[in-house]
Amino acid sequence: MESKNKMQVSANTYLKFTSLSNTIFWDFYSLSNKNSISSKYPLIKLKEVLNHRKVSITIDDAKLYKRCRVQVQAKGVILRDEVIGKEIKTKKQQLCKTDDFLVAEIDAKVGGYGIVPNDLQDAIVSGHYFLFEIDKAKLLPEFLGIVVKQNNFFKQVKSTGSTNYAAIRPSHVLEYQIPLPDIAQQEKIVNAYNQKNHHAQLLEQKVNNLNIGIGNYFLSEFGIEKNSENITSKGLKIFYFKDIDRWDVWVNKSNTSHGKYPTTTLGKIVIGKPSYGANVKGVKAKSATRYIRITDINENGTLNDEFVSPESVEEKYLLKENDFLIARSGNTVGKTFLYKEKYGCAIYAGYLVKYNIDTSKVIPEYLLEYTKSYPFKMWIDSNQRAAGQPNINGQEFLQAPLILPPLEIQKSIVSEITKQREKIIFLKNQIETMKSEAEKKFKKEIFG
Repeated sequence: MESKNKMQVSANTYLKFTSLSNTIFWDFYSLSNKNSISSKYPLIKLKEVLNHRKVSITIDDAKLYKRCRVQVQAKGVILRDEVIGKEIKTKKQQLCKTDDFLVAEIDAKVGGYGIVPNDLQDAIVSGHYFLFEIDKAKLLPEFLGIVVKQNNFFKQVKSTGSTNYAAIRPSHVLEYQIPLPDIAQQEKIVNAYNQKNHHAQLLEQKVNNLNIGIGNYFLSEFGIEKNSENITSKGLKIFYFKDIDRWDVWVNKSNTSHGKYPTTTLGKIVIGKPSYGANVKGVKAKSATRYIRITDINENGTLNDEFVSPESVEEKYLLKENDFLIARSGNTVGKTFLYKEKYGCAIYAGYLVKYNIDTSKVIPEYLLEYTKSYPFKMWIDSNQRAAGQPNINGQEFLQAPLILPPLEIQKSIVSEITKQREKIIFLKNQIETMKSEAEKKFKKEIFG
């Protein structure tokens, strides 16, 4: 008898019995209570404040429609495109209303949901989305929009259903729980959250203005103006073969007025031949050598903090101080990077082209900044292949025009732009701090 009791105790240590009648989501994550949330406010199920709208409309072939989509990681609902009805194959679509809660059937498990903004009133979505009307007498759409960004909410979505089935159903959404203060308290919490984010938005506008200012500063220093001609003109346009290097749709799109400094080519300030990077298998771990891919390069020409390390390294791919890299294919064609030893030992990917720069003719930092300016970007647009994947090969880049002031002027330009970029970095840090503080304050207030 004593032995039987010991066996029973042992069994209960490893087994947990749950009644199916009490189970909403059938998976380990849910049954082990890992998706539970707590709050000082009452917890309610979304079915108490949401109503699933199932009405569809029939698309009119002659009408123009906005189509919207949700971004993953709870980044909200945005415009996908605008299309004429005859181009929409599935004629039964759902109509969004401002403040609807929109959920993607498949992408919900990666944060594919959000609140429909004002500018997407009457936008359409397919049957692979679920639309929910919010009872605004009980729940503010803005409050829900903030709640669903929190991990405390997302862990319920993540755990829905079995581990090998990505889609969720409307019934799942309605069973999710949220803390629900009264309307007056919701307004107070939302206002505090928005106040922090409003300051962040003002700073983001300052950052945008500084970036525009950098571009305008370049043009002013060069003494050139943007081509006022439309990129695409209607009607017939005639070109002579003797006047063009390539025969495709991009030809003759990058004209700018002549500036006050001489124009040379990239090839004139490069020593030796361009070389392509390594195509290696990477491992997701840090080691003594970094494998630089185009995705590692930020828009300002720096490297991000996370990187892949190669399993093997060939010496010919090792980068040296002031080696200059340009992306040669894909939607990032023309993106540039200046290697510095501060980044540590590194090799570069095969779709990047390396150039050895003659520093007696050009300051490397000037070259980096120049390749982010309007004249260079317009040359990229004019010379990438229009058919198939965008591409400019290493030899073709040597023909890229380069406005080349005297070295002292180059130094002055770099110095001024460096000051502006330092201001941008400072403001971006402030923006991140403000947004982080807003999220932390909200989470503490709602989830404790």
